[in-house]
Amino acid sequence: MKSLRNGVSASLMVCALSLSAASVAAETFIVAVGAASNSLQGRSAAKFAEDLQAELGDAHVVQFYADAQLGDEKELMQKLRLGTVQFTLISSIMTNVAPEFALFDMPFLVQDRAHLKAIDTEIVQSELAPKAEQSGLKVLSTWENGFRQITNNTRPINTPADLEGLKIRTPSSEWRVAMFKSWGANPTPMSFSEVFVALQTGTMDGQENPLTNITGANFQEVQKYLSMTGHVYSPAYLTTGLDSWNSLPEDVQAAVRTVAASVQDWALAEGAAADNELVDKVKAAGMEVNEADKQAFIEASAPIYKAFAEQVDGGDDLVARAQALAK
Repeated sequence: MKSLRNGVSASLMVCALSLSAASVAAETFIVAVGAASNSLQGRSAAKFAEDLQAELGDAHVVQFYADAQLGDEKELMQKLRLGTVQFTLISSIMTNVAPEFALFDMPFLVQDRAHLKAIDTEIVQSELAPKAEQSGLKVLSTWENGFRQITNNTRPINTPADLEGLKIRTPSSEWRVAMFKSWGANPTPMSFSEVFVALQTGTMDGQENPLTNITGANFQEVQKYLSMTGHVYSPAYLTTGLDSWNSLPEDVQAAVRTVAASVQDWALAEGAAADNELVDKVKAAGMEVNEADKQAFIEASAPIYKAFAEQVDGGDDLVARAQALAK
């Protein structure tokens, strides 16, 4: 009887160890984005998920979801904190986490992608990322959302005066709203997933987004004019929950960092390659494309810089340091 009990105990122990090993092997990391799957954000996140799976091997499962299947950026941000999603890309609404992230809402601040990488290294990782940690989020890398352009169904936008009275969808960023108000538009924050229908039905006259988002969501099907303003360069922050990150083994953290750095370079190169290609795509779809008078927009943007300096602690210094990193 004793040997039988020992045999049962041994069997249960083996079973428990097997279940434990299976549990470890089946540990899942979810990568989810609110952006369209064929946008640069969607493709960057998909590449991160694929490359991370390759880096981690069979010890973990990496699952990827796009097109807001698990929620928009705001909802995904909360899921990071809860630990139900492990990685996402957050763009303009990061200003709701810490006001210093509005640095990237300053018009015409980022000159090119090399400038963005310098700002990421010298300012984002050292000063802005710790602000996000105070809100339970860990910013791992800064990727591309892109240089933002304006589309609408009313007229070409050459100067800020052409925006007068237009209903323009913006992300949920108080600085982007303030910017478009100062230029004469009637901006309305709205989730990205709702924008196509709003443009199609005329609820919104237009919107502003990088070309990869414009074509990724097929806005060329419901918009007449594309105005190349390049008014803001929006990063996309690879972000995880701080508690989730701290619970990861060091080897997994190292793998995530390696893949994140690799995908940063890939995303910036993809964004640069897409600039001309996507303009041709929207032209072929029938959109009228014009180059805006950027100097007119720059001159009209002085109040935004003034407000940032007054409302954000150290805002003046952040802007000066970011501008000094341009080559």
